[in-house]
Parts: sequence; structure tokens; C-alpha cells
Amino acid sequence: MTSDLYFIYDSHCPWSYAATPVVNALSEAYPEMNIHLLHCTHFNGSDSAGQEQVDAVLKLSAVKFGREHIRYVNSPKNAIKTANLMAWMQNKQPDKMLPVLNALQKAHFIEGNPLNSKHDFTHILEQFKLSPSNKVFRDELSSDAEYVLEDISEIQEMIGTMAFPVLLLSTEDKGVFIDHSLYLGQPQDVVEAVKQELS
Repeated sequence: MTSDLYFIYDSHCPWSYAATPVVNALSEAYPEMNIHLLHCTHFNGSDSAGQEQVDAVLKLSAVKFGREHIRYVNSPKNAIKTANLMAWMQNKQPDKMLPVLNALQKAHFIEGNPLNSKHDFTHILEQFKLSPSNKVFRDELSSDAEYVLEDISEIQEMIGTMAFPVLLLSTEDKGVFIDHSLYLGQPQDVVEAVKQELS
């Protein structure tokens, strides 16, 4: 049975960071599952998630935050270039998207990398042998990233919420909303829950 997992997230959102291990667990358990990572670009340089959100995530999940991230936790965050990179990857190297998302989140939340200039991405581009066009590093969304937002709008309309992160499992005959908040502390537990949905 063909199954697809849709993950609506923002690379600079602490809750999305906490939900990524849930996606990782499903990817490992179901390597044949098609995983669609959809960056919603909530953070565009005008605001940040802030200390309170980080504290809440720390209480409920297994993820960690580095000192450098905490130091600038209330500074405005800008995920536009990350959204452009992920949209470019969706077209060019989709198989690397999840490992790259994990690396980007580690850079941002552990190492305190703002991921807001081309230079900020150099290490990850080299590590994963990526050579995106310079358009990716402009200050506005690329047309590819805009298309992703259109896909997200369709899904949000279908599920009746604009909240994120969102995990949606789709099989040939049904769509199932996965409540990621149940698995933030123990991401592996999602595998059994999905197994029951797929059986």
C-alpha cells in the first residue's frame, strides 16, 4: 500500500524542531513511505518564537537547545532562505531533504546559526554536496517556495487549521491526522500508532 506523510513545518520554529524526530522515526520504520516536507515560512524576519515557547518545548520533548540559540532566542528569525533551499531540494534532490532538515535544525537550535545569509549555509551545502542557484539566497521567496505555500494552503483547507507543525498520513483510501504532541517525548511511539492505521 502506498502511503504519504506530509509534514508542514517552519525550520526556525521550536515546535517544528521538536516534531522532526517523529518524522525521523516514521522515515526509519517505513523507508518506502513518501515523505513530503512542506516549509510554511512563518518566520520572515518580523518575529521570533521566544523564550516561553522554547521552555515549553524543553518540558515536553526530547530535543535540546544550545547556549547560542538561547542567547538570541527573542531576536527576530528569518526562514525565507531555508524555505527556498528546501523547495529547491524538493525538485532537485528530494532524497536528501530530511537529513538536510535535521542538519539545518541542529545548526539553528544547537549551534545558534541564524541561517540568514548564504555564508550561514556553506557548511551544510558542502556536507551534503548541494549546489543550489544563487536565487535561493535572495531575501524573498522563490517561485518554488511559493508553490509549496500553495500546496500547504490546500492541505490546511482540507484539515481546517492553519496551525503548524502538522503531520498528515495519507494512504490510498484515507487521510489520518497524526497528533505529533503525543510523541514529542518518545518519538518512537508513533511507529506503533501508524502501524495500526496502516493495517
